Amino acid sequence: MTFEDFKASLEAAAPPAGLSRALRALWHEAKGNWEAAHGHAQAADTAEGAWVHAYLHRVEGDESNADYWYRRAAKPHSTAPLPEEWAEIARALL
Repeated sequence: MTFEDFKASLEAAAPPAGLSRALRALWHEAKGNWEAAHGHAQAADTAEGAWVHAYLHRVEGDESNADYWYRRAAKPHSTAPLPEEWAEIARALL
């Protein structure tokens, strides 16, 4: 799946089949469902899941919690605008 396909899938009512939990988390966050996104990120016990988890805590404004998850993901704490970080993560995971 390309990044463009992933973004276009946001028009659908449900995420595309076969997405990782981390990508499902990004999909739900983009649809405005932070709780579902957080649940998928928590269930993804991978560095990718931790990266998305960090991003989600930035979205909610909890920078200290985000910092913890960035460390778990072995990623620097992002200061990019949220839409840019979302796209960066999505592209990397696709």
